Amino acid sequence: MRSKLLLASNSPRRGELLVQAGFAFEIFAPRISERFDVDLTLRELTAFNAIRKGMAAARLRPGDIVLAADTLAAIDDHVLGKPKDREEAVTMLQRLSGRAHEVCTSVFICHLAEAKSTSFHEISRVRFRRLGRGKIDNYLARVNPLDKAGAYAAQGFGSEVIEKIDGSYTNVVGLPIEKTIPALAEFGLAPKR
Repeated sequence: MRSKLLLASNSPRRGELLVQAGFAFEIFAPRISERFDVDLTLRELTAFNAIRKGMAAARLRPGDIVLAADTLAAIDDHVLGKPKDREEAVTMLQRLSGRAHEVCTSVFICHLAEAKSTSFHEISRVRFRRLGRGKIDNYLARVNPLDKAGAYAAQGFGSEVIEKIDGSYTNVVGLPIEKTIPALAEFGLAPKR
């Protein structure tokens, strides 16, 4: 029987990117809380979270190929996760206003039955527009910041807050598809196009 691709994430954005790339997959996301309280770099923290999510899914479905990812933003070496409430979202956006920051996504793919895995990361640099409180309130009235690292999204109304992205746009959305497609090919998975 052929192995299925499992997306170990409830992120609608990651699912949309895989669909747009032409992959068939099933969402299988065990409840694993993301960690921000460990003393790791941005890249190490995203890799840590992606591997934890991926291995939790792989242990339950060892015959399938699991793709897990974690995306975080950082400014001045301070990691920005998902805000806990609107107030924290406002603070994050004020901190990002008029400045550049990094967005890192780590991806972990594994097939436990075959004892095969790979992982990689992508870092993009994002420059924000200058945002006054009115612009921030207007943006938050249309975008739910609570499920987004750094309290913003590149897609949708992203151009209202983002001035420029250096690097992978899909990385900022949540899955660097340019690296994901060849990585999945190593597991015998290709887009259905």
